[in-house]
Amino acid sequence: MNVSDSEKVATVLEAEGYQLTDAEESADIFIFNTCSVREKAEHKLFTRIGQVRRDHSEERAMIGVMGCVAQLEGETLLKRAPGIDFVIGTKAVARISGAIENAARRRQPQIDLGEREDDYDWSVSPLQRHSPYVAFVPIIEGCNKFCTYCIVPFSRGREKSLPAAQILKYILDLKAEGIREVHLIGQNVNSYRPKTDAGLENHRGATPFSRLLRAVAATGIERIKFTTSFPRDFHPDIVDAIDEHENLCNWVHLPVQSGSNRILKAMRRGHDVDNYRRRIDKIRSSPREISLTTDLIVGFPGETDEDFEETMKLAEYCRFDSAYYFKYSPRPGTPAHELVDDVSPTVKKERCIELDRILRKSQRRSLESQVGRVRQVLVEGLSSRSDKVLNGHTTCHKIVNFEGPADCLGKIADVRITECKTNTLFGRII
Repeated sequence: MNVSDSEKVATVLEAEGYQLTDAEESADIFIFNTCSVREKAEHKLFTRIGQVRRDHSEERAMIGVMGCVAQLEGETLLKRAPGIDFVIGTKAVARISGAIENAARRRQPQIDLGEREDDYDWSVSPLQRHSPYVAFVPIIEGCNKFCTYCIVPFSRGREKSLPAAQILKYILDLKAEGIREVHLIGQNVNSYRPKTDAGLENHRGATPFSRLLRAVAATGIERIKFTTSFPRDFHPDIVDAIDEHENLCNWVHLPVQSGSNRILKAMRRGHDVDNYRRRIDKIRSSPREISLTTDLIVGFPGETDEDFEETMKLAEYCRFDSAYYFKYSPRPGTPAHELVDDVSPTVKKERCIELDRILRKSQRRSLESQVGRVRQVLVEGLSSRSDKVLNGHTTCHKIVNFEGPADCLGKIADVRITECKTNTLFGRII
C-alpha cells in the first residue's frame, strides 16, 4: 500500500506543477513515506531527516512525513524531529499540495490526519507508476483483525471495500493504457465486502473476493495478482478461481507468523496450525503449481524453544517458495506492547539463523525445480549490471534474468530457465 500511496502523491504533485528528482542535492522538498510495522523503520526515518537537515543547512529544504508513522504520531513527530514542515496521514494524501503551500505561506508546520474524500480518485498518472507495465489496484483499505502485535488497524483504520464496479472500470482503463499486469492490494484482500453487488452480478463465488477475482479475470487483463491474504479468511474457492482462469496468476502470499498454536493464540490470529495446513494443502493440490510465500515473526513474547520448533516444522511442511521473517519488536499502542519482551536479542538472532537455513533450502528447491522449464516472463527492465540483460517476473512472481533485445520491454516473453542463483532465475529467450 505504501508504494501505491507514493504513486498517488507523485500524481497529485505532478498535476500541481511539481517535478520529481532523483538528485537529492537539487530537491526543494523531501517527503518521507513511512511504515510503522517495525521499529527499525521509524529509526531510519529520524536518521534520514537529520541527514537532510545537515545536507541542506544553507538552503533549507522543506520536509514532510506521510504514511503510518505520520498517522499514529501526528503532532508528536514535530517534537521528536524539529524542523518537519508537514505531516500527512494515511487518508490525506490527496491534500498534500495544500499542506505544502500552507507550510510555505504560513511558515508553521501543517498537520492533516483527516479522513479520505468521498470522491477520492484512486487512479495514478502513468508517469508516476513504479512500472509502465504493472499497476496497483487498491480494493480494500484498513483492517479489522487487531492481531496483538500489529499497529495497522490504528494507522489505516477499519476495513472499507471499494465498489466492484469502480475497480473493474479502473482495470479496463488500465488495460486500454497498455498495462499488462495488475496487483489487487489491501491489508487483507480476503475480507473484501462491497456494499452492493454492482459489477459482481454475473460472477459466482463462495465469497465476495473470489467473485471479484472472477470478475477481474473476465476483463481480459493479461495478469492478475493479489496481496495480502489472511489465513482465517482465505477460502478454498480462491484456489478454484485461480485454477479456472489462466490470467489469475499462480502465486499466493499467505502470512502465517508462527507455527505454534500457543503463539498464534497469543497473537490473536484467529486460526491454528491445522487450519493453516488445510489451506496449504488446497494450494499445493492445484494443477497450476501455485507459488507460496509467507511472513514469519521470530521471538514473539513467550516464544519458547518448543514453540520455535513448531514454526520450523511448519516451514518444512509448507515448503514456502520464499518467506519474509522478522525479529519481533514491540509497537506502542498494540496489546502485545504490554507483554514482557522476554526473548533476548541473542536468542532471536539465533532462531532467525536457524529459520533462514530451512527457508533457504525450501527456496532453493523451488528455484531448482524451474530449471529446464519454459516460463512466461513479463519483461520489466534492464539489469543493473548489463544493458544486454533483461529482467522480469514469472506468473508465480519469480525474478528471471535473460539476454534479449530492448524491444522486448513490456512484452510477455517465453524464457527457458537455464540456471538459478540465490533469489533469481536465469534463462534464455525462445
